[in-house]
Amino acid sequence: MCAKNRHNYKNLKIWKLGLEITNDISDLLLNFPKHERFDLSSQISRCTISMPSNIAEGSARTDKSFSHFLDIALGSSFELGTQLLVAKHRNYINNETLKILEEKIEEFQRMTMGFQNGLN
Repeated sequence: MCAKNRHNYKNLKIWKLGLEITNDISDLLLNFPKHERFDLSSQISRCTISMPSNIAEGSARTDKSFSHFLDIALGSSFELGTQLLVAKHRNYINNETLKILEEKIEEFQRMTMGFQNGLN
């Protein structure tokens, strides 16, 4: 496959939404307790960064390989959902914030799966 057939990740709505979620979470983590810096905060940060990063990396690959990178991004989004539930349980985030983030994550998952189905 030649380079002109690759996807430009910066034009992909899934990448843009993933980056938006990453930035939302980054702002949210500023309010987490300092003792979580190397535990839950770090894990959440890695998940969110993984979502758009895997889309960007996969976009330079063949569609079959890109699909694999989308699977990784999706896995990170599901992991993030679980970690946000842990943060809610620990009272680091409120119900409203959790709901807003869950809705964005679910939208990311739907859009990514739809895009992925178009590759296959």
